[in-house]
Amino acid sequence: MLNGIRVIEIEGLGPGPFAAMLLADLGADVITIHRKGKGGQVTSDGSVLDRGKRSIALDLKDANDIATAKQLIASADALIEGFRPGVMERLGLGPEACHVDNPALVFGRMTGWGQTGPRAETAGHDLNYIATSGALHYASEPGSPPITPATLVGDIGGGALYLVVGILSGILNAKATGKGTVVDAAIVDGSAHMMTLLMAIRQTGMLSMDRGQSLLDGPHWSRSYVCADGGYVSVQCLEPQFYAIFLEKLGLSDDPEFQKQHDAALWTKLTARLEDMFISQHRLHWADLFDGSDACVAVVLSPEEASKAPHMQARGVWHAPDGVLQAAPAPRFDGKTPKPATPCLRGQHTDEILAELNRG
Repeated sequence: MLNGIRVIEIEGLGPGPFAAMLLADLGADVITIHRKGKGGQVTSDGSVLDRGKRSIALDLKDANDIATAKQLIASADALIEGFRPGVMERLGLGPEACHVDNPALVFGRMTGWGQTGPRAETAGHDLNYIATSGALHYASEPGSPPITPATLVGDIGGGALYLVVGILSGILNAKATGKGTVVDAAIVDGSAHMMTLLMAIRQTGMLSMDRGQSLLDGPHWSRSYVCADGGYVSVQCLEPQFYAIFLEKLGLSDDPEFQKQHDAALWTKLTARLEDMFISQHRLHWADLFDGSDACVAVVLSPEEASKAPHMQARGVWHAPDGVLQAAPAPRFDGKTPKPATPCLRGQHTDEILAELNRG
């Protein structure tokens, strides 16, 4: 879908490389400027995050290499960088300098705190950003500290995916107007924006600011349970017709307490009863019991287990080229099943790219 689009990525960590990988998965020509020498290496050579990209090794403290970087950026539709505010400007590669040679450039900036604000130039990590944005609030059971969730909430959801949306929006606008833009993609902004759905639910009265008191984190029918083998099963049968199937499968359809699905006073008691039921059997027993039904029950799988699950195999979601487990590109177009491309190696395409720039 993005054939003909060129993106220059300045080597970084986490959400920036992921965003560039996603654009490469979609067909963009992504050229990563990797640091010269292993001393500056911040990602593993041949990282999954570098799949489908091309790599040129440059020293951005070297005047000649800076000139090469500028020439590359001048040829691009978009740039991705993840430094603290001001670093690209000090390198002579800030938005103003780049727009002189490439007015239509979409300059994508990926940070945790954003380009402005009291914390803009301070250090932080995924957990800090989503703590500040409000997105961490519900990540625990009542009375316990929020857990550290996978970086999917901050780095990927609130960061990389918002950067990609910003870059694609900027490219569309640049194609129409000839004018580029600066995308200020901050994890605090994106993760807060994702909370808008919960705030909409809050308007209906179905969401409490107290953990464990809302429709999605309080009821016995919206949580995970431990099984006899130490594995887990997830249950979330929100709608009454699905809840009825859930009860029927467990032989609880005539239980007067379980029939009161939305009686919050019973949630704790019914959760305890379901805990006793689910821990009595291996999770595969529950997988078989609910298989093919609309009870909205699924066992919790590790990535390795997910790669062997029938549904995931049927869709070709997981792959392990050279023994490296990874998910296929997403989303899909016209029903085609995509496969992950081969990751580039650090500096692998330096000579090729320099020749394209007539700098060989």
